Amino acid sequence: MTDSTISVENTSNEPEPSDSLKAFGAAHKAFRKRAGYTQEEYAPLVRYQPSTVASIEQGRRFPPRVFVERAEEVLDAFGALKGVYKHVSREKGLASWFRQWAELEEQAISLYTYENRFVPGLLQTEAYALTLFQARVPLLTESEIEAQVTARLERQSLFAERPHTAFSFIVEEHVLRRPTGGEELMRAQIDHILEATEPRNVEVQVMPMSRGFHPGLNGPIRLLETPDNEWFAYLEGQESSQFIVNPKTISVLHMRYAKLRSQALTPEDSRSLLERLRGVL
Repeated sequence: MTDSTISVENTSNEPEPSDSLKAFGAAHKAFRKRAGYTQEEYAPLVRYQPSTVASIEQGRRFPPRVFVERAEEVLDAFGALKGVYKHVSREKGLASWFRQWAELEEQAISLYTYENRFVPGLLQTEAYALTLFQARVPLLTESEIEAQVTARLERQSLFAERPHTAFSFIVEEHVLRRPTGGEELMRAQIDHILEATEPRNVEVQVMPMSRGFHPGLNGPIRLLETPDNEWFAYLEGQESSQFIVNPKTISVLHMRYAKLRSQALTPEDSRSLLERLRGVL
């Protein structure tokens, strides 16, 4: 491991406490009300959805750095929000080892995901996500499951908040054929994927089972590009994950992802396959 690859162990399913997030949310709400804005009036000024503003103020969502910067300017907060932000811990429901990636994800202009285990989190329905978290070992408590599902669904606001971000997903066909949660649940999940891919900036490709070998067999790949055109990667394993900033390693992962895109079905053919699978279930 090099200094450009940060590996962290997920030693517990417990998310970090959200007290600091609640403190930031309360401070933000106070400054917003002082400025005389409702959430609906304020949201367009910081270029986020009202639901996102509400989640941040309730302490349920980690505020992206760009949100804090815009809030400081719009609310004339005298640097107070930036000060509180320095002490914010990750939101309830997202593990601490995912924090750095999730924050960058909020700002990404390109987001590439290859997944061979399950439907990518950004494309999951609530029922599908619930099924996955209920199957975790060791077992999660009901409150932990609720927090995890809520956090996963809230991340999906990226689609509405980032209409110009290029979202690319490559999913193994066997993932879509596995009756996770039952046939009815998977039929709804495939419908959800079809709906999510209607915008031009969201692309899903299916890696067919007939492709006997390809460069993604070592595991999932996530790549993202920031507004400053920096690339980062994230690799997730059973009990540890790697956040990668090494350009050479990222270049290798880019080459693998490019090969995967060329070997997977086209977006059009993938959509046709999804429609056929939905009909079979």
